[in-house]
Amino acid sequence: MVMATGIVSIGSHMLGLPGIARGLFALNLAVYGLLWLLNLARLLWYRRAFFRDMVDHLRGPGFFTAVAATSVLGSQFVILADSVRSRLALWWVAMALWLALTYTIFTAFTIKERKPPLDQGISGGWLLAVVATQSLAVLSALLAARVGQPYKLELNFFALSMWLWGGMLYIWMMSLIFYRYTFFPFQPGDLAPPYWINMGAMAISTLAGSLLIVNAVEAPLLLSLRPFLKGFTILYWARGTWWIPMLLALGIWRYVYKRFPLKYDPLYWGAVFPLGMYATGTHELMLAMGFDFLAPLPRFFLYVALAAWFAAFIGALRSALGVLLAVRRASPPLTP
Repeated sequence: MVMATGIVSIGSHMLGLPGIARGLFALNLAVYGLLWLLNLARLLWYRRAFFRDMVDHLRGPGFFTAVAATSVLGSQFVILADSVRSRLALWWVAMALWLALTYTIFTAFTIKERKPPLDQGISGGWLLAVVATQSLAVLSALLAARVGQPYKLELNFFALSMWLWGGMLYIWMMSLIFYRYTFFPFQPGDLAPPYWINMGAMAISTLAGSLLIVNAVEAPLLLSLRPFLKGFTILYWARGTWWIPMLLALGIWRYVYKRFPLKYDPLYWGAVFPLGMYATGTHELMLAMGFDFLAPLPRFFLYVALAAWFAAFIGALRSALGVLLAVRRASPPLTP
C-alpha cells in the first residue's frame, strides 16, 4: 500500500498534479507509521509465525515490501519535501532492511531441508526482491543529484551497482517464473495480482536507469558508461512494456473466461504499484532520452494507476470496516 501510494504520488507530482501528490504524501506517512506498528506488534506477540513466514518460499519475498516502501517514501521526501534528515534516515533504514532480509531469506531458502516443488514455491512476488534492490538505486540516484562531493560519487556508484545487481536478479528469477508459467498447470487462483510485478520490476529498473543517465552530466563515472546505461534502460522499458498486453490477456482469462470472483484482496496493491511505476519510469525515460513521442503514455498510465489506487483504497476501507463490525458483534454486551 505504501509502495503504491508513494509512486502514484511521485508520478502525480511529475505530471503536474501537485494537490494529489501532496495529499497522497501525507496519507503515506500515516499508513507507513501504522504498518510499522502493526508489524512490530505481530513480531512481539506472534514471533514464531512472523519468522516462519519470513522463510516460507511463497510468503518470505513479501517482506521485501518493507525495503521498497521505505525507499519510495524516502524518494517522496526528496521530491516533495525539503527534509535532509528524513530522507537520509529512510535511506539507512532501507539499506539495513535490504541487507537483513536479503541474506536471511535467501540463506534460509538455500539451507532448508524441506523445499516445495517449483510450481508451488515461486510466484511473481519473488520479484519484490528486484523491486527492493532497484528502489534503493532510485533513492540513491535522487540523493546523489542533490549532494556534493565526495558523497555524490559514492551514491552514484552505489546506485549503479544496485541497478546492475537488480537487473541480474531479475534475469535469474524471471527465468524460473516463465518456466513455471509455461511448463506447469496454471489455475485462475495462481494468477494473483503480484504477477503484475513482472512488469513493475522492469518499470522501476527503467526509472533507476533514467535517473543515472540524468546524473551522468555531473558524474564522470556515469558519463563514461552513458551508452551502456541508455541501451540497458531501453531494454528494461521494452521488457516491461511487453508484459502489459500479456498480463491483460491473462487477466481476461482469469476474470472473464474462468469467472474468478473479483473482490478486494490486499494483494491488489501489488498491481497498483506497477501501473504507477510504469507511468513514472516512462516519464523519466522520456526526459532523460528526449523521447517526446512517449509523452501520451505516462499520463494515460497515471490515470489508470489513480483509478486502480482509488478502487484498492475503497476496498481496504470496506474490509477494515467489516472487520470492526464483526469484532463489535462478537464482543459481549456491557452489563451495568
